[in-house]
Amino acid sequence: MEKIFNPVLFSTIKSGITRKQLTNDILAGIVVGIVALPLAIAFAVASGVSPEKGLITAIVAGLIISALGGSRVQIGGPTGAFIVILYSILAEYGLDGLLISTILAGVILIIFGLLRLGSLLKFFPQPLIIGFTSGIAIIIFSTQIKDALGLQIEKMPSAFHEKWITIFSNIDSINFYAVAVTVATILITLFSSKIIKKIPGSFVSIILITLIVNIFKLPVSTIESFFGDIPSKIEFAIPSVELGNLGHYLSPALTIALLGSIESLLSAVVADGMIGSKHRSNTELIAQGVANIVAPFFGGIAATGAIARTATNINNGGRSPIAGISHAITLLLIMLFFGQWAKLIPMSCLAGILIVVAYNMSEWRSFTSILKGSFFDIIVLLCTFFLTVFIDLTVAIQFGIVLSALLFMKRMADISKRDLGKVDKDLMTDYTHLPSEITVYEISGPLFFGSAKQYFETITRIGKNSPIMIIRMRHVPFVDNTGLHNLGDLLKFFNRSNTMVILSGVNNSVLSEIQKSDVSKQISDDRILDSFDAAIAYAKNQLSKQ
Repeated sequence: MEKIFNPVLFSTIKSGITRKQLTNDILAGIVVGIVALPLAIAFAVASGVSPEKGLITAIVAGLIISALGGSRVQIGGPTGAFIVILYSILAEYGLDGLLISTILAGVILIIFGLLRLGSLLKFFPQPLIIGFTSGIAIIIFSTQIKDALGLQIEKMPSAFHEKWITIFSNIDSINFYAVAVTVATILITLFSSKIIKKIPGSFVSIILITLIVNIFKLPVSTIESFFGDIPSKIEFAIPSVELGNLGHYLSPALTIALLGSIESLLSAVVADGMIGSKHRSNTELIAQGVANIVAPFFGGIAATGAIARTATNINNGGRSPIAGISHAITLLLIMLFFGQWAKLIPMSCLAGILIVVAYNMSEWRSFTSILKGSFFDIIVLLCTFFLTVFIDLTVAIQFGIVLSALLFMKRMADISKRDLGKVDKDLMTDYTHLPSEITVYEISGPLFFGSAKQYFETITRIGKNSPIMIIRMRHVPFVDNTGLHNLGDLLKFFNRSNTMVILSGVNNSVLSEIQKSDVSKQISDDRILDSFDAAIAYAKNQLSKQ
């Protein structure tokens, strides 16, 4: 059985690392540190705290997550997903309450890891994840409109609809210089990579726009006008708390822990797919917990794995936790020696960067894809989305999980009423008579969020070295969006490894769902066959052409 706590850094040091890889990791970390600089500041400001708290979080939590984590390439720090939660906790409990909630969330995350709950991520269906991710993106976008337009509003209400009423009520105070800064920031962030490939667009935009605003003395708000100077030091401090009030912070702490665990493990799974590795989920949860316990004592806020920064790390050659440590050290040096210049950044520039972040978080392609699929998936998606936007993220996650479970039970009950027919006589067929180049795997049962990951991990393992992989699906009564998502990832994996996948015995209902989804782009119609005999004949024919 896998150890509960087994940091990848320790394994890397034990097994050794080449000088070339060490150099690549350090350089990748420097690039990620530059990417993380504007994001850390922007996420902190959007969460309602001062800019340096975002930098401290990226430094302290990022260092701990890389040093103790279960992923080779995970980059930790503040993320956009936390903005909504942290802003509301700060408004209700104050800064000390936010820090105490974060520490308690860290304790909960460690408990999750010790109880080996890391593997439970597969029980969160894709529509639920897309629903609250898209909802968070909409909320982040709405929180940035005030600064994007330079509106003169002293305090923005927390409720979504009230926020927009306030924005439209004060639209006459629009600052067109701020609008120009926002638009320019968005355009530079999105398109500068076509000219300057090695430097991230958000970093280019923040440097250029800040220079232009200060050279031409444009009348727009800056970090300095909102928060004053940015401290260039990190200090240890104990948050003030009355022990009798600890119970008040359990609910927000649980929300931070749930979202942090989901986002960090999702990021680790994405990273696994990019580098062909396998993260240690329970170790990762414990590392996230330690990071969230320690960071608040230095003034940091909640942290988790950041998908975009992790992908940047991988794309720049990072392959070990040393890259994440290098990223944290880079940010520390920037804060110590260049922090004084960060106060000149315009608020509308940060708003532009966060609007791009919100767009990238929106998952609109996945959102619209789910809307074309199963009625049950659509219900989970829309309920989670609207609850996230108009009520509360915690309620959305809890309701989404319960609703997913209820709908799944209904689907299973409906299936039990159907006559699935007799099991084919060749269920126990011996496949040894087939050519060695052909591997066969049979899925028996529904392909849904609770089983899809396990099925495809097994298929990947047994078929990765085969020229042809036949997946029998005659006993798959239905497939949900998570099953389709995992099937698509499986087909991409085999396409990259030049393994031909053939689906056999696909019923009309499942075939219809495949054809409506993006999975159809990964496999041609001629490789989806209605019988096993036809699949064997097709496979042998393909072998004869090789």
